[in-house]
Amino acid sequence: MSLSALPSTTPAANAGAFGASAAAPAAAKPAKAAAAGADASKLGQTSSAQEQSDRFLKLLVAQMSNQDPLNPMDSAQVTSQMAQISTVQGVQTLNQTVNGLNAQFTQLQTMQGAALVGHDVATEGNAMRVNADTHQGDGGFEITTPATSVSVDVVNAAGQTIGNVKLGAQPAGRHSFSFDVPKAQQGQPLTFKVNAMNNAAAVDSMPLAYNSISAVSTLNGKLAVELDNGQRVDYDAVWAFL
Repeated sequence: MSLSALPSTTPAANAGAFGASAAAPAAAKPAKAAAAGADASKLGQTSSAQEQSDRFLKLLVAQMSNQDPLNPMDSAQVTSQMAQISTVQGVQTLNQTVNGLNAQFTQLQTMQGAALVGHDVATEGNAMRVNADTHQGDGGFEITTPATSVSVDVVNAAGQTIGNVKLGAQPAGRHSFSFDVPKAQQGQPLTFKVNAMNNAAAVDSMPLAYNSISAVSTLNGKLAVELDNGQRVDYDAVWAFL
């Protein structure tokens, strides 16, 4: 028998024959992946890293089960993808831990903040505090640079200036003032305006309202203080404790 009559055993011939049989499993890959619940289009819709990991592993198993033996998956890419999924899970777990610690820290701050009840504080604002018994008002201000002259105008609810407090030259920093409210103006809300000058140049100033802390609470996940005028502000908004 002639050698030319024997069936071909060359790699090319075998590849052609095997390729035809391998095409069927490859074509069945989407169906098997769908049957396993591994819809790649839904990966971006998962709500947690664990769900993403589960879907990835289902896709990986389906892909390995239906891969072309002549063109197998790159093991380095598979390892890299699994490492990325593991990193995402680790970051999510870390975030949950940090959030839990942050909630506990806020609760601890609130408990410690209870000791602040009854203390006077300064917050940014120009509302004058008036003692109901003595009818004496007070307030404060902060100036950024020294001033050669400082005065404070006291204004009633109608916008009229009812008094003026002259403080003279003042260094940079926080300062306080007091004002005896006239009898005709007692019982109504008063505000004040700071006039600071350095010779002929105006000096920047920030008015400070004085109030007493009546309670502490949390606001937007942060420690807050409730003032005796009914206002609630973040603890960070407290400019000074008096």
